[in-house]
Amino acid sequence: MNVVMNDGLNVKIKAIAANIRSKREYRNYTQEYLAAKLNISQNAYSKIELGYTKITVERLFQIAAILEFDINEFINPVERAPISKAG
Repeated sequence: MNVVMNDGLNVKIKAIAANIRSKREYRNYTQEYLAAKLNISQNAYSKIELGYTKITVERLFQIAAILEFDINEFINPVERAPISKAG
């Protein structure tokens, strides 16, 4: 039971990490830029996006503020329809 619970939690942590990366890329920010804003190394920031480093709620709020997204967008992202290009 405990192993299953941990697996589910790890999946959620990886999903949040992927959402952080996705939103950073949406803003066209580099890992270096986010790392500098957070006063951490680029390597440490990379580990956040890869889900290797467990982040605090405080750190998630900081990242959300820098990327100008509501914190809920990282936990429960809203699916957005792709923008269609008139051709």
